[in-house]
Amino acid sequence: MINLAQDLKPVSYIRDHTVEVLDYVENSRSPVVITQDGEARAVIIDIESYQKTINAISLAKLLSFGEKDIKNGNLIAHDDAKKIFERTLAEKHQ
Repeated sequence: MINLAQDLKPVSYIRDHTVEVLDYVENSRSPVVITQDGEARAVIIDIESYQKTINAISLAKLLSFGEKDIKNGNLIAHDDAKKIFERTLAEKHQ
């Protein structure tokens, strides 16, 4: 969650306090918004939060493919899917 009083920093502050800002982001898991000329320009987030965000976006994309298949009627019955899965596993173990 962004605390605008604490997490909004001008680029000059970032330049002068880079290590402090990086420590803050890592320890608090709170993003810091970098401003330039009073406008938001970039966000610094810790690597773990970034990876979680990328994973969530990837999962949402995969789910959208599934939703599209359901909408278009591209479905496989559970028993048929299970047989395909078991056959594929058996082939991989040979």
